[in-house]
Amino acid sequence: MDDYEGWCWPGASYYPDFLNKEARDYFADQYKLDVYKGSTLDTYTWNDMNEPSVFNGPEVTMAKDKMHGAVEHRDVHNMYGMLYTMATHQGHLVRSDHKLRPFILTRSAFAGSQRYAAIWTGDNTAEWGHLEASIPMCLSLSVAGMGFCGADVGGFFGNPDGELFVRWYQAAAFQPFFRSHAHIDTKRREPWLYSAGEMRLIREAIRSRYSLLPLWYTLFYEQEQNGTPPMRPLWYEFPEDAASWTVEGQHLVGDALLVAPVLTKGATSVTVHFPGEQQLWYDHWTHERLEKAGSHNVAAPYEKVPVFQRGGSIVPKRERIRRSAALMHNDPITLVVAPDRQGMARGTLYLDDGKSFDYKQGRKVYVEITWDNGRLESKLIESGTDTPVWLEKVLVLGAKPGSGPAKVSSPGGETHVDTLFDFSTKVMTIRKPGVNMGKAWVVQCDL
Repeated sequence: MDDYEGWCWPGASYYPDFLNKEARDYFADQYKLDVYKGSTLDTYTWNDMNEPSVFNGPEVTMAKDKMHGAVEHRDVHNMYGMLYTMATHQGHLVRSDHKLRPFILTRSAFAGSQRYAAIWTGDNTAEWGHLEASIPMCLSLSVAGMGFCGADVGGFFGNPDGELFVRWYQAAAFQPFFRSHAHIDTKRREPWLYSAGEMRLIREAIRSRYSLLPLWYTLFYEQEQNGTPPMRPLWYEFPEDAASWTVEGQHLVGDALLVAPVLTKGATSVTVHFPGEQQLWYDHWTHERLEKAGSHNVAAPYEKVPVFQRGGSIVPKRERIRRSAALMHNDPITLVVAPDRQGMARGTLYLDDGKSFDYKQGRKVYVEITWDNGRLESKLIESGTDTPVWLEKVLVLGAKPGSGPAKVSSPGGETHVDTLFDFSTKVMTIRKPGVNMGKAWVVQCDL
């Protein structure tokens, strides 16, 4: 069989026949640390241009009549990118002796690629229309199975001004794959190169993302179990709301957060569709209780992206500011409880070591947390390991004043902890319940 040579960014390039298992095995072996010089176990891989892109080929790709053994390229063209990431995934497993999870980012994908890689939407441009397009593109990928998706923050081509860059960070912080990326010929765009005010807003957007990593991690685990995408169109959760079927400029994170970012230059408000006739919502930032249904104009000043927590949900967060997600791994949890009209709420939390496949052997913590008119309870769905993660704080939104100390019942016995009530926000705070998130427990408040 002849080698296939074409041109891409490095110049003359050879394109492996990934349909051939021997070729995939050989490619995977190139990731071994003694072969991939300078690499480490925490160096991960971006498979770019794997459509395949061939600059001197017809239609800038491989000729359709090239042969993969007895199979023409025209019959496997759309699979090539997936076969590429499959071999890369195998290489990451080989180099760690199948002990560590790979992370791979791909540009080309096919049905099944979600098993091997995250995906981004490709080369976009620093234009408001491309920011707007990132939402329906990611939603389409999500419902098609590629739930770990995102777009280049700020646009790949061109130079975003401060307003576009801020608004893009605010929007992308609530999408599954979150990164800033640009063409080598664009201007430098580190956040500190913008004005002090814009840098502050970008920092706040990034911190909001980091604080919600427990929610994202739980959603990704649940996606692995049942295919449910972390980023969802409104109709996914509210199929009976016909008005939500055509909404493209907003989305849900899980079933809990409604996100409606600013997508047009100079806008200081957005039209938000609140799905569900009897659904309560709470402002994610101010905790204000909102009894809205249908479309409403909502203020969106420069420092704010409209985000609302669904009544009936419980959102896990980590609120300690760190320099990396790795440093947050064992930090305590804050639970934000948003009761529905019946005073009920529910959420889940998933924890594991974040690196290995030990969770497949049961070394994980997966709990259901419920709120029932003053009773917060954690029930173990799966728990096969100990965790140092504990409950630091509970915020109950839309509460009424008058509750006394909360009683905490756990395997360690019973204790009482203080509760605080903020009359301006109507938020009750249960301070330091101190229970372990890997155990069953109950926190009882007198409402």
